[in-house]
Amino acid sequence: MTEHTLVFRPANREDVPLIVQMLADDPLGAKRERFETPLPESYMAAFDAIASDSNNELVVACLGSKVVGVLQITFIPYLTYRGGWRALIEGVRIAADVRSEGIGRCMFEWAIQRARERKCHLVQLTTDKARPEALRFYENLGFVASHEGMKLHFSN
Repeated sequence: MTEHTLVFRPANREDVPLIVQMLADDPLGAKRERFETPLPESYMAAFDAIASDSNNELVVACLGSKVVGVLQITFIPYLTYRGGWRALIEGVRIAADVRSEGIGRCMFEWAIQRARERKCHLVQLTTDKARPEALRFYENLGFVASHEGMKLHFSN
């Protein structure tokens, strides 16, 4: 897979069902996503909120006209690092039929370059401890597990 065969573009509303399908297509995602027809309206509301926020980008990777990957990159201002910005990468998925073909690496290279363009001083992400292969992938990209992440989930 070369970077030149992939095209990155902002996701649009028509992409949302396929994005949700990719998010649900793994053991962890299957527990938290609801890929059904029609999609729960909450997905479209979230898409609209992301699309209207200049510090959020929901991006799809395409091979030709086929969407094969998705990620969300959020740009966050901080007072730390002398008022620096950081980029947070979340919701990364690759379509099942094209996994292990280098698409994920190309997507991350694109996202890291995008963070540089936005003058971020670092890129951060979280990965579930139940995904050791993802941890190895991120380490191979140069990410370092330098902090312990914690979450507090609310029941809805």
